[in-house]
Amino acid sequence: MGLEIEYIAGQTPLDEDEKEGILIKTISSRGDLDEFEQYNIENAVQWTLSSKFNLDKILEEKFIMEVHKRMFGEVWSWAGEFRKSNKNIGVDKFQISIELKKLLDDCNFWIDNKTFEPEEISIRFKHRLVSIHLFPNGNGRHSRLCADILISHGFGQPVFTWGSRNIARAGDARLEYLQALHVGDNGEIDMFIKFARS
Repeated sequence: MGLEIEYIAGQTPLDEDEKEGILIKTISSRGDLDEFEQYNIENAVQWTLSSKFNLDKILEEKFIMEVHKRMFGEVWSWAGEFRKSNKNIGVDKFQISIELKKLLDDCNFWIDNKTFEPEEISIRFKHRLVSIHLFPNGNGRHSRLCADILISHGFGQPVFTWGSRNIARAGDARLEYLQALHVGDNGEIDMFIKFARS
């Protein structure tokens, strides 16, 4: 029968081939999946806390992929690999690498030319990263951790609080996050920065 997952607002459904990539065969529910993914993510966060990364490293495709692999590599066989299917959001699967390269180049330009303040650069980076939708699963969580790495390691500022509540689960905090994300689609990033620091 396979893994049955109930999705909440803003989550991208996995196709059957992607579900087959589950490494822990005892996972049978959303609750089980959330628990194992969260454990894996906590290990990835510890890795970021015990490491030092400079801007050059952070803004490399290889590093972006490594962060996802560290966050989900104990749960999904495809962790750290670009998605191979199109989704209800994100760029076409064949454009992922191209769009990521554009984002990394843009981010370097913003930094070199002081186009935006560090907070805004980090949030714009996060927003574009999740909009590209590199992976089958975990794009929101991945892009938030990448923004935290950029702001803390790259700019020496505190990580974001992301509303100080769990936005991976259904509720008001998630709705606020999704609203800020959608407003950011129009280039209006102030609401997103405010949410990230609330």
